[in-house]
Amino acid sequence: MNGIRPEEISSLIKDKIKNYDREIRSDDVGYVISTGDGIANVQGIDKAMASELLMFPHDVFGMVLNLEEDHIGVVLFGDATLIKEGDEVKRTGRIVEVPVGDALLGRVVNALGQPIDGKGDIKSDKFREIERVAPGVMTRKSVHQPLQTGLKVIDSMIPIGKGQRELIIGDRETGKTAIAVDTIINQKGKDVYCIYVAIGQKESTVARMVQKLKEHDAMEYTTVVNASASQSAPLQYIAPYAGCAIGEEWMEQGKDVLIVYDDLSKHAVAYRTMSLLLKRPPGREAYPGDVFYLHSRLLERAAKLSDALGGGSLTALPIIETQAGDISAYIPTNVISITDGQIFLQDELFKAGVRPAVDAGLSVSRVGSAAQTKAMKKVSSSLKGELAQYNEMLSFAQFGSDLDAATKKIIDKGARLTELLKQPQYSPMAMEDMVISLFAAKHGLMDQVAVEDVANYETFLIRYMHSNHAVVVDEIKNKEILTEELEQSLKEALQDGLVQYKLLKGE
Repeated sequence: MNGIRPEEISSLIKDKIKNYDREIRSDDVGYVISTGDGIANVQGIDKAMASELLMFPHDVFGMVLNLEEDHIGVVLFGDATLIKEGDEVKRTGRIVEVPVGDALLGRVVNALGQPIDGKGDIKSDKFREIERVAPGVMTRKSVHQPLQTGLKVIDSMIPIGKGQRELIIGDRETGKTAIAVDTIINQKGKDVYCIYVAIGQKESTVARMVQKLKEHDAMEYTTVVNASASQSAPLQYIAPYAGCAIGEEWMEQGKDVLIVYDDLSKHAVAYRTMSLLLKRPPGREAYPGDVFYLHSRLLERAAKLSDALGGGSLTALPIIETQAGDISAYIPTNVISITDGQIFLQDELFKAGVRPAVDAGLSVSRVGSAAQTKAMKKVSSSLKGELAQYNEMLSFAQFGSDLDAATKKIIDKGARLTELLKQPQYSPMAMEDMVISLFAAKHGLMDQVAVEDVANYETFLIRYMHSNHAVVVDEIKNKEILTEELEQSLKEALQDGLVQYKLLKGE
């Protein structure tokens, strides 16, 4: 008998008798054959669909991820420790979905769209599947409207358009989330709905961020999807898709939506964790072979829809954390190749007090000036070149003290521009104020102010323009273009402002 003992035979027969009824039930009910680490292998459900929601005991849900020949691999949402071998599993016939609609505005929800902010149930009778095919080329329109971040350094040199995917990339603690939060705050009164997806963040960090959004009245038009570090890998995995589904509902109603994925590095790690537990073959850096598809199918869903489909847009700001500035690592290069440009944050700049610490040389927007107002385009056209020259000359100037007049002029101008582009957190600027500020720099008015006084001069100038030349400010705001007459009026007003500033300083 090949060494099989009688008691083993009797236990096998008993087991067959015990599970006999399970084997003859309909294929909508199965049972758990093994479980552990938030993964359950289920047998007996032959007709389950990929990403289908399954019902386990104790109100625990699971999602089908692996469809093997003799069993299915399921990731569990909820307390996986309650699930044990032999538990009954039922099909729901539903692909994983989340509630959508205006009822989600101002709410904090988990990855399944369930409220976690203590404000009661979400009254929405509409649901959307979290995974869906991205809009095709024929249903899209080219990106042409600016999505203002309120940050001078971005709106002037790396403009973001409605429907674009712009990556925010940099090391830990370089201000990546700060840029995204400032952009959300800047959408106040601009009729843009915002979604912030927190993946693998600390609960306290997300709570602080929600508090800041409340302080700036930004939660009124924002939904926060939180899959924190304390939650399971499957919930962190579905969170960005859930956020995207919530945003797509508004986009298809013809509205403009901004979605922040913070961050996709942790999302990839959550997916790798699940995949290895499901025994999928590991590839480079232990990620499974389809890790590129993980992010591409998510980010492709950002779009500017054609006028025939309502002209709505979904703008994505994915965040990626690098290690020691290495943007050539696996996940960063993947996401760089999927997006339409990147905002690169430098650790050295951050430590040197340049905030936001945007590296203008490595950052790029592939949509470019198509996503800028004509007024902004006019005042910022030479900015990137001047800063690049300044950085080049600065490293060169460190080796010698005798500088010719032309080099000195470039360095002086660059130092003032660097100072001008600094901006404190939670204080996004209006487009017209940026235009005034950059116009003053472009036309040499800043050159008459000491480098350390640039920030004070700018604050004075904006206040002076709003009090004494409100007509000029309103014209820039409403027309979004600098005509010759407007330029002349602006130049005269700014010169008056400089005189007033010097008098104030006692110069």
